[in-house]
Amino acid sequence: MTISDTTTPPPTIELSGLTKTYPGSPPVSALHATDLTVAHGEYLAVTGPSGSGKSTLLNLLGLLDRPTSGTYRLSGLDVAALDDAERTAQRGRKIGFVFQAFHLLPHRTAVENVMLAQLYVTVRRRDRYRDAAAVLRRVGLGHRLDALPNTLSGGERQRVAIARALLNKPELLLCDEPTGNLDSSTANAVLGLIEDLNTEGVTVIVITHDQAVAARANRQISILDGRLRSNCSTRPRNGVEVSP
Repeated sequence: MTISDTTTPPPTIELSGLTKTYPGSPPVSALHATDLTVAHGEYLAVTGPSGSGKSTLLNLLGLLDRPTSGTYRLSGLDVAALDDAERTAQRGRKIGFVFQAFHLLPHRTAVENVMLAQLYVTVRRRDRYRDAAAVLRRVGLGHRLDALPNTLSGGERQRVAIARALLNKPELLLCDEPTGNLDSSTANAVLGLIEDLNTEGVTVIVITHDQAVAARANRQISILDGRLRSNCSTRPRNGVEVSP
């Protein structure tokens, strides 16, 4: 008789008492003591006005900044205490980023922009090209591999950015206003792509001020003055049950 492995993966994100204070006179508390758990495969939206602390939270979740205090476990690993090299390695292996501004190099082709995600990964150039081309085909841009960013539409540029975020097969996709520069039709297509990735098991966190975008997630929380507040709007996605 064989016993199937039913081990539940650890939460992608576990924050306990996480804070961020910027020095000054007086010091600025950008994020007050925060507890947050995001299950593996969950799709979470974080909303809030400008200056509410959304960017601070994103930078901490993406290992782009260090917390002042508290614990951050990423897929079970306490990453708050890692040194810079270890944080960079964890970020490269486990986290993908999609930003409002795309952040594509103008004189690099679509496939070259995607290949940049593996600059700090030991992969041969020809293999980087193969992998980048494959993920561009996955997001519907197999016919635009050699296109420069200024010849791409806004939606195509965002798809290149998503492809770059996916190249290293991240566990966590962080999206900062991913539809902010897109018309409604293109935004809907990009959100559909993000939802497809979530269905495949990628944990997704979308930072947005757009309630229509937030409503497509399976859980919403808001942030104001550096404090998280749970919303009552929850719905299952990808088999993940969540509670406010």
